[in-house]
Amino acid sequence: MEVAPRSLKPKPLYRQVRDELVRRIVEGAWAAGQAIPSEFEIAADLGVSQGTVRKALDEMAAERLVVRLQGKGTFVARHDDARILFQFFRLLPDTGEVRFPESRVLGVTARPATRADAQALGIAAGAPVIAFERVRFLDETPCILERIVLSEAMFPGLAARGLPNNLYDLYATAFGVTIAGATERLKAMVAGPHEAEHLAVAPGTPLLVVDRIATALDGRIGEWRVSICRTDHWHYKAELR
Repeated sequence: MEVAPRSLKPKPLYRQVRDELVRRIVEGAWAAGQAIPSEFEIAADLGVSQGTVRKALDEMAAERLVVRLQGKGTFVARHDDARILFQFFRLLPDTGEVRFPESRVLGVTARPATRADAQALGIAAGAPVIAFERVRFLDETPCILERIVLSEAMFPGLAARGLPNNLYDLYATAFGVTIAGATERLKAMVAGPHEAEHLAVAPGTPLLVVDRIATALDGRIGEWRVSICRTDHWHYKAELR
């Protein structure tokens, strides 16, 4: 006898409000750094209580999608250096102050996606991508060699731009792509000639590889980044909650 599937419970109302507000951010109703309407205005617009809106915004603030400033309102979060350092940058000095690294771009290429690019980004092999490599510095010492690949369709014209140190802020402000999360895989390697040259280490030096797939608010894959890290004076920190 065939058993009817169990019906799924609907989302709580505050979650539905949260999803609607995220959808509006994705569609460009409010840009990064811009104030969103008040709880009262959102409640009236969506036909729900202010308490429901407040709970939705509290969840969005916990997800670092919005910033709530006492007496000023609620703002779409920007990927400023402090947020990146707290949320996405995990290589920290063994001693001393935690700082956002500086960067030097080694090269930018517009090319067809390789099979690896296509698998990582969820696009067709041969689709246009933008690939670049850069070195990141802490205290003027090279500590990370990064290789980043992006879909040209998601970031049209990025290859012709000057690339700032804070890429996630550029993605949000210039292309409307807000990076909301990432999945990382870690493994070890030893430095070859290229890594040794740019990280100022001897060939054969142990290095940490962080392979990251970053996703945007709307669930699309926004970036494939492979970071090759020195760990002689730095460590990778992850907080598990």
